[in-house]
Amino acid sequence: MTITLPAPPPPNTGSASDFAPLVAQIREHGLMRRRRGRYALMIGTHLALIGGLGAAMVALGPSWWQLALAPVAAVLFARTGFIGHDAGHKQIARTHRVNRLIGLLHGNLLIGMSYGWWVDKHNRHHANPNDAERDPDVATGVVVWTPEQAVGRRGIAAWMARNQAKVFFPLLLLESLHLTGASWRDIWRRRAVGDAALLATHLAGYVTFLLVVMSPAQALAFAVLHHALFGLHLGLAFAPNHKGMPMPKPGERWSHLRRQVLTSRNVRGGVVTDWLLGGLNYQIEHHLFPSMPRPSLRHAQPLVRAYCAQVGLPYTEESAAGSYRAALRYLDSVA
Repeated sequence: MTITLPAPPPPNTGSASDFAPLVAQIREHGLMRRRRGRYALMIGTHLALIGGLGAAMVALGPSWWQLALAPVAAVLFARTGFIGHDAGHKQIARTHRVNRLIGLLHGNLLIGMSYGWWVDKHNRHHANPNDAERDPDVATGVVVWTPEQAVGRRGIAAWMARNQAKVFFPLLLLESLHLTGASWRDIWRRRAVGDAALLATHLAGYVTFLLVVMSPAQALAFAVLHHALFGLHLGLAFAPNHKGMPMPKPGERWSHLRRQVLTSRNVRGGVVTDWLLGGLNYQIEHHLFPSMPRPSLRHAQPLVRAYCAQVGLPYTEESAAGSYRAALRYLDSVA
């Protein structure tokens, strides 16, 4: 079988100095400055929406119509995760302590995902995107990202590898369960009592609230639908970013500019896309400048795109549908 992998990157002629002129431009435009007012408005509005959803569920009472609100809850949970993501990158506040507090509240307490576990994992991804040896997001697992990872699989694992393009999006319905399980395993490994207390508080509050406002059967159905859609939403936000983009070969060392640009894909769109994907549609800009506040990413995009053209680096940008097709084609080619 012929395997169609991403086109190889241009010759590695870059160095640390090839990034410096772009950094100077970004700073000259003030795009690294904190946007505390915007984040205060964003967080306040978001918490108000969560409160409004809770009030609507209380008013609706024990009714199967509660399931119509599960997609809304899924979107709000994903939005909560995006705020935690920004805190993890120190985009929101000036100090590590305040960013960590925001991350713990939005991660552990509000959505039940360990902020500490995620920050460690995500930082390793940012340092080595699409590197099969160093990036935990493309490590060997249920999905295989390289032909080598597929070798030796038997039984259900082999079937999953062969059909991974077909089952990829259905698998995302389990992503919330996976994140929750990984969070608890990491907390147990680190004996992080404070993190565990926040996760336990989230779980107790979530279950209690559902059982108070609806019947046990309705609560179970709501929780299953809510978390399935929450996982799918997160997957739809993350899947286009790197899947099907070039992957460094073992031993290769690329400059920061090349590594972040060549392995990342932007998603075209407008205000709605920015809102639904939490700014992750500007993946190239985000990877080049992880601590850049989310509201500044769209302003940085023209500068980054023009600079990539100037130095001869491919700048990949597709529609949402096109990015998903590219990711699925890659998964199918590996399988």
